[in-house]
Amino acid sequence: MIDIADALNHADIKEVEYLLYSHIDPDHTMGMRVIEQLRLDWLANSIGMKCKNPITVASLPSIIKDLKCQGTKYGSALDYYESMNLIDIQAFTSLDLASIHIDLIPVDETVNVAVFVYTQNSHKVIYAPCDVKPFPENDIFMDADCLIIGNTIVGDVLKDGFVLEKDNPLRDELFVMDEIVELKSKYHIKRVIITHLEEDWGKSYDDYMNLQKQFDGIEFAYDGLEINL
Repeated sequence: MIDIADALNHADIKEVEYLLYSHIDPDHTMGMRVIEQLRLDWLANSIGMKCKNPITVASLPSIIKDLKCQGTKYGSALDYYESMNLIDIQAFTSLDLASIHIDLIPVDETVNVAVFVYTQNSHKVIYAPCDVKPFPENDIFMDADCLIIGNTIVGDVLKDGFVLEKDNPLRDELFVMDEIVELKSKYHIKRVIITHLEEDWGKSYDDYMNLQKQFDGIEFAYDGLEINL
């Protein structure tokens, strides 16, 4: 939660109105207590005044169901926040926010993970942060301005000289660079930004900057990166 609060402050985010979840892995969801810092006024709450502008928490119906299973011995965390009117829970497959249209594309038939597709006028951005291999087949990804993707493993020699052999099971779970190149080509994506970079890859910022020189239109994310279309 501290990481999320710091990231919001660092990015100078003034207001949070929507919280969209791609899946339930703890590294993506266990910071949800930031909802309290964003909306809960304990003094007002002490005299029975509830929050008047709840955050909309949204995802695919099956993911919302999964999220409601997360909590403590006191019960579901999302149900608790909803009971205090800090959030409004919505299950959706597509959503319009002003001029931005958002589609949630399930990664596979389990519908436990979603890929986000944001479109505005002639621009399209795909956000696929984690657990997206194998990447879903869908024409909606065609001709995107940008694909932001996690689930990658960068290089064959990793932290402390660890050699990633051809039969290592990580290759089944994570994309290698050749597969990212194939995705970019298959869907005619103009720009790919690789995120969710792990310390275990053993790469410095300079390593990533040198590596991206080897690829056309593929780069590596860093904290504070701003994407201009």
